[in-house]
Amino acid sequence: MRKMICLLAILPMMATAQHYKSQVWSPDNGDGTYTNPVINADYSDPDVCVGPSGEDYYLTASSFQCIPGLPILHSRDLVNWEIVGHALTSLYSGDQELVQHFSNVQHGNGVWAPSIRYHDGEFYIYWGDPDHGVYMVKSKGGDPAAKWEDPVCVISGKGYIDTTPLWDDDGRCYLVNGWANSRAKFASVLTVRELSADGTRPIGQPVIVFDGNGNENHTCEGPKFYKRDGWYWIMCPAGGVPTGFQLAMRSKSPYGPYEHKVVLAQGKTNINGPHQGGWIHTKYGEDWFLHFQDKEAYGRVVHLQPVDWTTGWPVMGENGEPVTTYKKPQSSGNTIMNPVESDEFNLPEVGKQWQWQANYDEKYGVPTAFGTFRIYTHKLAEEWKNLFLVPNMLLQKTPADKFTATAKLRMTSKADGQFGGIIMMGLDYSALVLRRNASNFQLVQMTCKGADKGKQQEETIIATLKPTEEDQTTYRPGIHEDIYLRLTVNDSKVRFSYSSNGKKFKDCGKEFQMKEGKWIGAKFGFIAAESDPKCDRGWLEADWLHVMP
Repeated sequence: MRKMICLLAILPMMATAQHYKSQVWSPDNGDGTYTNPVINADYSDPDVCVGPSGEDYYLTASSFQCIPGLPILHSRDLVNWEIVGHALTSLYSGDQELVQHFSNVQHGNGVWAPSIRYHDGEFYIYWGDPDHGVYMVKSKGGDPAAKWEDPVCVISGKGYIDTTPLWDDDGRCYLVNGWANSRAKFASVLTVRELSADGTRPIGQPVIVFDGNGNENHTCEGPKFYKRDGWYWIMCPAGGVPTGFQLAMRSKSPYGPYEHKVVLAQGKTNINGPHQGGWIHTKYGEDWFLHFQDKEAYGRVVHLQPVDWTTGWPVMGENGEPVTTYKKPQSSGNTIMNPVESDEFNLPEVGKQWQWQANYDEKYGVPTAFGTFRIYTHKLAEEWKNLFLVPNMLLQKTPADKFTATAKLRMTSKADGQFGGIIMMGLDYSALVLRRNASNFQLVQMTCKGADKGKQQEETIIATLKPTEEDQTTYRPGIHEDIYLRLTVNDSKVRFSYSSNGKKFKDCGKEFQMKEGKWIGAKFGFIAAESDPKCDRGWLEADWLHVMP
């Protein structure tokens, strides 16, 4: 026990002192070059800013309904990134009605296309929630890795998306945004309005500064607002997500009119739809652009492009086409690191790579003092035909096109029908779980195609397993099963396997074709649930999860 207490005391310090290098995707080639994507995971609609040091870069991305939300990633060279925190602990702290609303799974709602900015000693993130309005959250003490303040509703209403502030040289603040056709019933226009100097409320009316309706610039959205050499710049994507391109537009007034040019497009490359991201000017005089590429089931991964301003316009990539391999940005840092994927579950907090499907409830799951993470079985609603609305799935983004994720697990059941295991989750899903059946466990593959449409889940019983342990008590006894479960991903297809000893694995079940989620890539992780509303909860206990080639 003394050893465990000491270990728990030093592990947080160890975690901050060491950097994680992925075994399945690391963009730094170690020779002064990098290979795109720089983040091979679903950080949709990325935006980036530089901190006061001039060489600490911070990135955030859409998180929709997933919690914690608004991930904060840090880099010293725009190639090597690590997750350092989240700006949102819930949707939306301080507003109890909305907190309760997002306690139920709201696929695809919530945080859309944020922007991150450093201004007057503080970091700010703005985003549009298409159902509730424009929100802003600010870092406490100017440290984006620390706790952020509760979000503030800047503009209340429906349809607002993709918001970015610009603090001008005279201290005035302007906001650009796009519009969601699904809520506003119009789109493909960008509007600019003035906010109060502190960025907390509108003081001017919106002005349409760009209209992509009826031309090749349809679906213009995701605008980012900048000022350079006396010009106001709006950079935005157009042409649609999987096939679109990046526009840059400039004006001598924040309200336009703006002239525009295409500055990045797929061209002859295999990088489809290169657009929507953030421009960075470094202290070394270099210019770079981080953007996403839509990879369907894998989500929207992050690429880095050089930017050339010699023509007076930000020509991105090489002659306006995206690069695959290129020299790294100049930097004083040379540490290779990547967003964390594997987890030993030894810390007294959830790893930063994990997210829940809705606002967190402590009954979903908690870390233990035993070097494990416990997920309690969620009570399924009687009318549910599948697992699409289960909020307590503990999930993370896929980290590469090919990888294997293996988990050492113990399932503890107090009643028939309780189950837990691993899952690949999207609009379609497939899971490999242990489910109690009388005094035994069944190994079951649960698969649903069209989960978002309420389709019925299909189940295949693979094996019947005797418990590895049974409680020797008459007071609410449980039975336990120790097992290793594995999913292997290749070309967006998933295969499952299992083992009793972690050495010899047996393939099982049917191959599953991954499917993206609502505006996000497929995610993998843990599920624990049951249908009995009255019995004591069972639980799934994860000892570790390892992501390997």
